[in-house]
Amino acid sequence: MRFLHSPRQNKILAVLPDEELMRLLPFLEWVDMPLGQVIQEPGARSSQLYFPATCIVARMYNRKSGISKRVSMTGNEGVEDIFLLLAGNSPPATVVVQNPGYGYRIKAKILKKEFEAGGVLQQQLLRFSHALLLQTEQSVVEACQTTEQKLCAFFLMTLDRLSGDSMVMTHEFVSTMIGSRRESVSEAASILQREGAIQYRRRHITVVNRKLLEDRVGEGYAALKKEYDRLLLNEPCADPVRHSRAVLKKAHGY
Repeated sequence: MRFLHSPRQNKILAVLPDEELMRLLPFLEWVDMPLGQVIQEPGARSSQLYFPATCIVARMYNRKSGISKRVSMTGNEGVEDIFLLLAGNSPPATVVVQNPGYGYRIKAKILKKEFEAGGVLQQQLLRFSHALLLQTEQSVVEACQTTEQKLCAFFLMTLDRLSGDSMVMTHEFVSTMIGSRRESVSEAASILQREGAIQYRRRHITVVNRKLLEDRVGEGYAALKKEYDRLLLNEPCADPVRHSRAVLKKAHGY
C-alpha cells in the first residue's frame, strides 16, 4: 500500500539523515489543518510545534485600529513556532491556517532536545529562523505599499509555498492577511483580474500571469525570495513518500 502522507514533504524533515529522522518519527503526529483554524492564540502557552506539509500557516498581530496584520507565513519550508526552541516562549501572536492541508505536530520539549544535540536539524532550523527574520522585516516594508502591491506580494509568497497556482480564500480573509480594508482588497483584485493577472471565482483565486504580479510588487519580494532560496534550498528526495516508507520500515524493523 502506498503511503499518502510523509514527513519528508516538509523540506526541513526531507533533508535530515535517516538516523535523525528516525529519532523524531515516533513523536511526529499527522494533523489535518483546515482553513482558518487557529493553532495559537495571544498569551496562550504553547507546547507544540508544527511542520507544515501541504498547508500554510500565518502569524498575525492585532493592531489598535482593530485591523490584524500578518507578519510572516510558513509553508513546507519551515516550522511553526520556532520561538519555542530559541527563546523558550512565543511572542503574543495569533497563528492561523492560511491555506488548508496537513502537517506534522511534535512536542516542543522533544524537538528542543534533538535541536540541542546539534546535527543537520539544528543547522536547518537556524537557517530557517534567519529566513523568517528576513520575511518579518519585509512585512514592515510592505506597510507603506499600496493595497495592490501588498496583494501581489501575498499571492506570490503563497504560490511559492503551494504546488499549484490556485488558492482557496475570500476577499475578507485576504484583507485580514494583508492588513487592508476588504473594499480596498476587492477593488485591487478586480483590477488584477481585468488585466489578466488573476481569475477570481467563488472563493477560488487562480494566478494566470505570474509576471504581471512580479512587475507590480517591486524589488522587495524578489530580494526576499532570492535570499530564501539561498538559505533554504536543499536537495529534496526524488520520492519523499517512498523514502519515508523505507525509513519507517527500518525504524520498526520490518
